[in-house]
Amino acid sequence: MALQESGEMYLETILILSEKLSGVRSIDVCEQMGYSKPSVSRAVGILKSGGYISVDRDGYITLTDEGRYVAEKTYERHRVLTAFFESIGVGKDRASEDACKIEHDISDETFEALKRFIKESKT
Repeated sequence: MALQESGEMYLETILILSEKLSGVRSIDVCEQMGYSKPSVSRAVGILKSGGYISVDRDGYITLTDEGRYVAEKTYERHRVLTAFFESIGVGKDRASEDACKIEHDISDETFEALKRFIKESKT
């Protein structure tokens, strides 16, 4: 099942929250993303049925291996793109906003080329 941009955003948010909190629940995702409980509940159901997350009987959300892969890939893109934009003079908030828009659409080929360019320009 191919994920839409919103699914990637949810997985990325769950990853970030799991690094800060001992356990992630839907309410944490609501608060972090600013979405309503019904919206998050629907997304959690879709991600669970797609095999990207599991939810235990107490409502704690855990990324599956596939979910973690997608979340880490998306989050890496966000961090690299944000840092790159900041390095060329874009303000921090704008750099993060623009990275968020691009991270879901940039091809693997272009992203890998950008990482190589950044690495080579540092040497």
